[in-house]
Amino acid sequence: MTGRRWRTARTIGLVILLIVAVSTLGAYLTAPRQGGLLQADSTAPDGAHALLTLLRDQGIDVVVADDIDDVAAAARPDTLITVAQTFFLLDGTVLDRLAALPGDRLLIAPSGVTRERLAPGVDLDGTVQFGGRPDCDLREAVTAGDVQLGFSDTFARADDGAATRCYGGALLRYQDGVHTVTLVGSGAFMTNAGLLGQGSAALAMNLSGTHQRVIWYAPQRIEGETTGATSLVDLIPPQVGWAVLQIGVAVLLVAWWRARRLGPLVAERLPVVVRASETVEGRARLYRSRRARDRAATALRTAALSRLRPRLGLGLRSSPAAIIDAVAGRLGTDAHVLWHTLFGPSPSTDEQLLALARQLDDIERQVAQS
Repeated sequence: MTGRRWRTARTIGLVILLIVAVSTLGAYLTAPRQGGLLQADSTAPDGAHALLTLLRDQGIDVVVADDIDDVAAAARPDTLITVAQTFFLLDGTVLDRLAALPGDRLLIAPSGVTRERLAPGVDLDGTVQFGGRPDCDLREAVTAGDVQLGFSDTFARADDGAATRCYGGALLRYQDGVHTVTLVGSGAFMTNAGLLGQGSAALAMNLSGTHQRVIWYAPQRIEGETTGATSLVDLIPPQVGWAVLQIGVAVLLVAWWRARRLGPLVAERLPVVVRASETVEGRARLYRSRRARDRAATALRTAALSRLRPRLGLGLRSSPAAIIDAVAGRLGTDAHVLWHTLFGPSPSTDEQLLALARQLDDIERQVAQS
């Protein structure tokens, strides 16, 4: 009897252990893989894993390049080099190597220096709500049809050369010698979450799948020459140490001074715990019930400006004109569009309020990545 019970307990233990092992393995394999914007293997909302999987399912050879050496090794005249996350491309040597490689190019939301090196003769032409009808004869755009893709930069040829502009200039293609260069002002529609938008998946597939071999180059760190002997501590001026020491002493003195004025701490249980998300939702419902779109827009703009000022190196008393100039200089965006978004009139409909929130979020994201 004892032996039978032992065998039964051992069997149950092995089954439980097997279930735990299978569950752990399944959770590991299906867990989302976090990563940067448009990173090839990232399954996060802003990753590009879904798009690259769709391209491979169509029989396209997708080569993921982690650095410029991988791009150079895989580049051929019949390839399409897709360049994303261009804010990390700061070194002139890296950009010159990219410009000299064979194959066509697809530049996703290129920064100023990347656009000058890889798409010479193309200038920023402003910003547009990326979406609607393509209004061009480019096959990739005509096939995708109407799209709703959000806020985007627009491009134009500086020398009035031949070029095809779609979606108000948010998509531009022209011939640069033997290279066909395509620029798109926003890469949001290519992300895992963005593919769900109207026409997004079709346009992303059409632009990325024009060749049987695609090199996906989305660097997640700064490319270029670095010196291994230099560390972050070496870049800090020597006066900073004394300043930090003085601030630390001042903080300790203030803490000691305030502690002498306070009595002993008394623990007290709160009658109710309210989550921050519930507070925000409750306030939003009050605004909506009173149709206070002006107050909601003011709250959104005030919060966005409070986060933008430190990133732009501006103080609390900075004038609206100074803020507009700083943002326009950082992003290359038309000042009138920025003024309308950051300091313009209050929206009159819920749709306009939602569009304003998205535009403010897009400006914050671009400033943070610039």
